Amino acid sequence: MRTQVGIIGAGPAGLLLGHLLHLAGIDNVVIEARSRQYVEERIRAGVLEQNTVDLLREAGVGQRMDKEGLAHDGVELLFDGTRHRIDFPSLTGGRRIVVYGQHEVVKDLIAARLALDLPLYFEAADALIERFEGDSAAIGFVHEGKKIQLECDFIAGCDGFHGIARQAMPGALDAVFERIYPFAWLGILAHAAPSTDELIYARHAEGFALFSMRSPQITRLYLQCTPDEDLSLWPDERIWEALDRRLGTADGWRPTRGEIMQKGVTPMRSFVCEKMHHGRLYLAGDAAHIVPPTGAKGMNLAVADVRHLARSLARYFDHGDEAGLESYSQTCLKRIWRAEHFSWWMTSMLHRFEDVEPFAARIQESELRYVVSSEAGSRVLAENYVGLPFSD
Repeated sequence: MRTQVGIIGAGPAGLLLGHLLHLAGIDNVVIEARSRQYVEERIRAGVLEQNTVDLLREAGVGQRMDKEGLAHDGVELLFDGTRHRIDFPSLTGGRRIVVYGQHEVVKDLIAARLALDLPLYFEAADALIERFEGDSAAIGFVHEGKKIQLECDFIAGCDGFHGIARQAMPGALDAVFERIYPFAWLGILAHAAPSTDELIYARHAEGFALFSMRSPQITRLYLQCTPDEDLSLWPDERIWEALDRRLGTADGWRPTRGEIMQKGVTPMRSFVCEKMHHGRLYLAGDAAHIVPPTGAKGMNLAVADVRHLARSLARYFDHGDEAGLESYSQTCLKRIWRAEHFSWWMTSMLHRFEDVEPFAARIQESELRYVVSSEAGSRVLAENYVGLPFSD
C-alpha cells in the first residue's frame, strides 16, 4: 500500500490532520489500534479554544459543534465561599470557548472521513514503524489477519502518550521534561442539568473542585484526590457531599444532583518531549506533550500541532519548501511551553498541596485575589484560557 502521509492514531490529532491533508489534496492513511466504538466513547476533555472552534468550522466539520456545543463567555473562580467571574470577550477582543466533548469531535471527524471514503483502519494490530530515515518511510501492521506494509513519504505519530511513535524517535528520552503532581482528579459524569451556565474552578481547604458540563442534561464534576484513590471508598453520597462543601457558596448555592453514570481517577502530570521530529517522523498531540487538565489545553495543543504540520506538509508537496517541516519542533514548542506554564499556574494556584507551608498557602490566596481584582490579572487568565491567536 502506498500513500503520502501515514498517520498513526485516530484520536482528534490524527483524524484532524488527515482531514486537513485531504483538503490540501494530500493522500493519507490513518491506522488505529483500538476499535471505532472505543475511540468514539473515550471520554476526554471538553473545552475548545476559539482557535480550535474556528479551525473546525473552516475545515467543514463544525456543524454539529455549532448546533450542540455550549458557547461560554467566561469562567468563575471560587474561594472563601464567593464566586468571581472572569469575562472573556471584554478582556480578549470578543474571543470565547465552546464546551463540546473531545469524543464528539472524534465522532464528527470519523463521520467526515468515512463519508469521503478515505482510508481508516481500526483495530490495526502489531503496528511497527519500520523506516523513517532516508527518502521514504514505512509502517507495518496487521488488519483483519492480513499483514500490511504502508509505504509513505512521511509518518505522523498521533498515537498518544503510550504509543509507539515517541518510542521510535531517536533521542526522545534525552529530550523529556516532566513533572508528576502529588494529586489526581476524581471525575464523575452525572445525569443532572447544569445548575449554572459556566465552569467553576474552586479552591477549598479540602482540595480543588471543578464544576463543568457536557450538555444541557449532563454535568461533569471533579474533586481533587490522591493518585491511588480507591473508588470503592467513594459512594455517590460521599461524592455529592464533598462537591457540596467544595463548590457551595455563602448564599446557599449547591450543584444539582443526579444519577452518577461514570466515575474515574485522572492522574496529573506535565510532560514535554522536545524531540518532535526526526527524519520523516513527526510527533503531534499527546505523543509529544501532556498538560494537567486544569488549563483545558490538551486537545487544543494537539489541534495547534496538526494545523502547523498540515500546512508545512502542504508547502512541501506543493512547492518543495521544507522550511516548515524543519522548524516544526521549534515552532510547536513555543506554544506548548506557553500552555504548559498556564496549566501549571492554574494547577498550582487552585490545588491543595499536602506539604505546603503556611507562607505558600497565603501566596496562593494572594494570587487568586489579584487575578479577580485586577484587570491585568484577569486578562492573563482570559487570554490564555480562550487561546492565544495562532502565529504563522
